[in-house]
Amino acid sequence: MSPLLRVPLVRLAHARSGDKADWVDFGLFAWNEAGYRVLAREVTVARVQAHFAPWLPGQVDRWPLPNILAIKLVLRGALQGGGARNLRLDNLGKAMAGALLRMEVEVTQAELDEVLNNPRMGVW
Repeated sequence: MSPLLRVPLVRLAHARSGDKADWVDFGLFAWNEAGYRVLAREVTVARVQAHFAPWLPGQVDRWPLPNILAIKLVLRGALQGGGARNLRLDNLGKAMAGALLRMEVEVTQAELDEVLNNPRMGVW
């Protein structure tokens, strides 16, 4: 078995985020099918919860969307009561996609090469 590499999600995907009251709502989109296979395996509820643990008291919900090579994530209780109550700089969750894309996942060199060497797709 080849050794595993730790790479940030930004190498494999792009994302959008926003707020819904006290929730952060993410769309995580793989650049191609090879990337989606990695996302589906590596971007688990437990790993997302651990990545945001310093300030996420609530639960994480996850929905795979293979037809558009995406994963929808919702972080409940992530905005300290919502935009009007939150004292953080990004109190509405719009920039939270950047924080998600810094999360590292494990891939083999072959998987990373497949993602990076296949064309990016736009199915949205």
